[in-house]
Amino acid sequence: MAFSSRLLSKPKQLCGSQVILQQQQHAIPVRYFAKEAAPPALKGDEMLKNIFLDVKKKFETAMGILRKEKITIDPDDPASVSQYAKVMKTIREKAGLFSESQRIQFTIQSRTEGIPDARTYLLTLKEIRIKRGLTDELGAEAMMMDALEKVEKEIKKPLMRNDKKGMALLLAEFDKINKKLGIRKEDLPKYEEQLENKIAKAQLEELKKDALEAMETQKKREEFKDEEMVDVKSLDIRNFL
Repeated sequence: MAFSSRLLSKPKQLCGSQVILQQQQHAIPVRYFAKEAAPPALKGDEMLKNIFLDVKKKFETAMGILRKEKITIDPDDPASVSQYAKVMKTIREKAGLFSESQRIQFTIQSRTEGIPDARTYLLTLKEIRIKRGLTDELGAEAMMMDALEKVEKEIKKPLMRNDKKGMALLLAEFDKINKKLGIRKEDLPKYEEQLENKIAKAQLEELKKDALEAMETQKKREEFKDEEMVDVKSLDIRNFL
């Protein structure tokens, strides 16, 4: 069989799940973030050289892992999705890459730094969620805004993030929301794993789509017109690296 596929095209990272935001040791039912240290400033050729070497190292690390691991392109098989997610996690860890949740964390940290009031902070979280293509399946955002309204009504002024007493009241309300939704801080790793599995499934679906499109294109060529298309699940990505 002479069919080949575009298996290395960058898949869309689509996800819509129950991700948790961690702030000030409290689990808040939306997204979570962690502060990332900024790299030292470099100039000119030194910066370009370091960027090139870093990207080259990450690429070689990823390719080395992909050449060893068997990936089955079957987004409908939970075992295949789990295996793919595990391979991608290994690549991220070995190459020092962000996971999707870590990218969300960093985006939140950078976008919300310096925001003085709680309302703008929550609205910014919503904006980030929408732009990242995430869905609020639990309706947590509306509940959080209701909690903020309750606190601001109690303190009779807009809640500022440096207001320790007011923020303590808000975080207490968030704890109630977490309890109502069945969200626990100790379950954060599980939620992240669920997110990564959804992303893995979406990526496998994209790989399957690309492979089928590539084979359909090949089949239109005269020398392949009598060939039968192979089952995408039988393709071994390692043969195309």
